[in-house]
Amino acid sequence: MNAVDPGMAAAAAGARPLLRARRRSFFDKNRNTLVGFASVAATLALWEACWQGGLIPPLFFSGPSAIAVRFVELIADGTLAKHAAYSGKNFIIGFVLAVIVAVPLGVVLGWYRLALAAFDPLINALYAMPRIALYPLFIIWFGIGIGSKIFIVFLSAVLPILINTLAGVRNIDADLLKAARAFCATDRQIFTSVALPYSVPFILTGIRQGVAHGLIGVIVGEIFAGSEGLGFMISYAGQLFQTDTLLVGVLVTATAGIVLTALAARLQRYFQRWKPEHVGN
Repeated sequence: MNAVDPGMAAAAAGARPLLRARRRSFFDKNRNTLVGFASVAATLALWEACWQGGLIPPLFFSGPSAIAVRFVELIADGTLAKHAAYSGKNFIIGFVLAVIVAVPLGVVLGWYRLALAAFDPLINALYAMPRIALYPLFIIWFGIGIGSKIFIVFLSAVLPILINTLAGVRNIDADLLKAARAFCATDRQIFTSVALPYSVPFILTGIRQGVAHGLIGVIVGEIFAGSEGLGFMISYAGQLFQTDTLLVGVLVTATAGIVLTALAARLQRYFQRWKPEHVGN
């Protein structure tokens, strides 16, 4: 019988707790993601079971397998790509315009109190107003082409970005401003080294919210007056009781929103380090 080397046995015994610790570390690190995937998988499994069991009327809803089949069909014949490209173009143009307008305007309004006093009632009125009621008016102004869709996306996204940017500038730590002025910093230096870096996390929070509002805007705009786009596809499928096609459009839009919001959240975490530390730290 071969003798066991005591050193090797001790090394193996020491490696087992390390392996268990690594496994625990992996699950601890990815716990939220794993729980989320498990929750989605369980929901889909229950949904599919109800669909296969005939508990869901096909006229009013659909099942995951039917939606997946219809998704493949729409991909194969190019229909989904055409509608998604049209909606994507409307969203990108409208959202970029919203960022270009909202960020500088929010900085100016946050920095100059008199400007804020002049524009604050208008911003509050636009934000509180049910903007969907104005969409027929936008269609009258811009027609049923791409212009009305872009403007609806712009208006939907610009206010969240503007308000968050304004809040970021208005909530700059007073001690940071006092410290900068104590070192005889000019207004330009204060703005570039304190105000703008401090506001970046707020701006990115507004962009995250603007993504969701902009996607809602593009779908609503295409539902109101459109002959292309995911919103039109959803609306047309609903009129024909094609629930699987309708849900393909909804799920594609939701997936785009999840991906874009996750990218914005990642950017926000990256630029969080731009925010200056409190002078007392």
